[in-house]
Amino acid sequence: MTIPTDATPSGLGGSEPAVLSFQDLEVQFATDLGEVRAVNGISMEVHPGEVLAVVGESGSGKSVTSMTALGLLPKNARIGGVVRVTEKDVRQLDARRLRQMRGKDVAMVFQEPQTALNPVLTIGDQLVEALQLHGVAYGNAAKRRAADLLAAVGIPEPARRLKQYPHELSGGQRQRVVIAMALSCDPKVIIADEPTTALDVTVQADILDLLRSLKEKLNTGILLITHNMGVVADMADRVAVMYQGDVVEVGSAEQVLVYPQHEYTRRLLDAVPRLGAGRAQLGIAAEAPPIITDEVPALEVKNAVVEYHRLGKPSFRAAEDVSFTVHQGEIVGLVGESGSGKSTMAKCALGILPPTSGTVAVYGEDFNRLKRKDRKALQKRIGVVFQDPAASLNPRVPVGDIIAEPMVIHKVGTKTERQRRVYELLEAVELPRAAFNRFPHELSGGQRQRVSIARALSLDPELLVADEPTSALDVSVQASVLKMFMTLQAEFRFACLFVSHDLAVIDMLAHHVVVMENGRVVEQGLREQVLHEPREEYTKRLLAAAPVPNPEEQRRRREQRHAMLAAFGDKVVEIGDVPHGPEGP
Repeated sequence: MTIPTDATPSGLGGSEPAVLSFQDLEVQFATDLGEVRAVNGISMEVHPGEVLAVVGESGSGKSVTSMTALGLLPKNARIGGVVRVTEKDVRQLDARRLRQMRGKDVAMVFQEPQTALNPVLTIGDQLVEALQLHGVAYGNAAKRRAADLLAAVGIPEPARRLKQYPHELSGGQRQRVVIAMALSCDPKVIIADEPTTALDVTVQADILDLLRSLKEKLNTGILLITHNMGVVADMADRVAVMYQGDVVEVGSAEQVLVYPQHEYTRRLLDAVPRLGAGRAQLGIAAEAPPIITDEVPALEVKNAVVEYHRLGKPSFRAAEDVSFTVHQGEIVGLVGESGSGKSTMAKCALGILPPTSGTVAVYGEDFNRLKRKDRKALQKRIGVVFQDPAASLNPRVPVGDIIAEPMVIHKVGTKTERQRRVYELLEAVELPRAAFNRFPHELSGGQRQRVSIARALSLDPELLVADEPTSALDVSVQASVLKMFMTLQAEFRFACLFVSHDLAVIDMLAHHVVVMENGRVVEQGLREQVLHEPREEYTKRLLAAAPVPNPEEQRRRREQRHAMLAAFGDKVVEIGDVPHGPEGP
């Protein structure tokens, strides 16, 4: 389907030549089981100063389409049609000219900044390398430009950050570094593939402000790939909806999000969790199952303090006097920005990280006081879903063995019984049986997260610790996984500590909410009180930053958030003065 030219809003550069275009694009992959068709003859284009959002479920062809613009598809891909970046036909470029095009004409902001950045090189080395490879700047001039780029994307103390490694920065700071790298060679178009998936709501709002400023001030075209409809409403000028390799609907953001025409688009929008709708949305019963409060709590944290001791440096206190309780049958949502201490407390609950002082008890047992045998027995009662499936799944082990691993470790069932259980779990998280023998790299990000959830449920846990378990899932799969999650929770009454930056998901799932800031609990209570009638300024900031899937409403919310930030004395993040042109040594 070709996007009609009249769909380009005025003032978006529609009269200017497209900086990125796909004409009758087809992509097929040769596999051992035959050819797999990923993209079916689609056409669309991005103009200067315009954001085209491409949405759809995992496997719809979004990322495959974007990879053709960079010439990054594997050798088993067969490509048809025309892909142009500015005036260059990408398919006609040799390896040398492709390298020249990447960065200078088109740049990429990847989904996971931790994996997009080289962990053994400093931030400065990686920025300088890109500048020198493209002949933009050399030596001290390249270092100065690298520092200017970090400052332009809102990273404080840029000269010091140049000497740091990726793991020393927060998730939001790493994503800003990736954006700075994308800007380094003045590209005409930027492809942003899920640029805010792993970020908390306030950092996500800052990154979106940054990207919006980028396209307005530098007239950069942006191809935005996302499954977050709130992000689409906040950023997009036009929207293309992809389904099984086809573009099924296209139009302005308001046309697609407010007046969807295609059944698939309506289904996607119906699956979006709405902040304020509570547990009644998505067809889930409003009445939550009763919580058992007259027995030993599943998890009890009392006055916990956690410190990280660093060689030759002062200790870093990650959690300060934290207290909360998770009862059997209860879901407690733990929310806050990156670095607030959420994941630290999740690790304490798992017995991975002992508190410096205070207590963390699971079913009345303190991990620190148990012998190894008793610790293993207690850990059997706990399931865990980690935030980053790419890092938590062994790349050398097939999916079936990954899901069965907890059963093997705890000697549960025979090999046949474990295999049967794995197939049941694959079906529960909506993965095909064929995934049993696949490796993690053969799955999409959303599919890998589903494998993580299946592994966590393999031992029927009494306590589940879930650290951002749906962050990598598209909205429709997220909805089905959350329905499955709530059904299982109601049936088996397991307790759950649910860490998430998606406040709408927390609003749908949680009975109680705990809000953390800088290692401290600033507010906690019933979900209705904390999320619908917040008392603390910090909680209000979090709620104001959560996007909604309606362009007009989101525009009002964004203006209200900017007014709130101004009232609190904070500054809206935007692109600063980005240095242009080549520089000498």
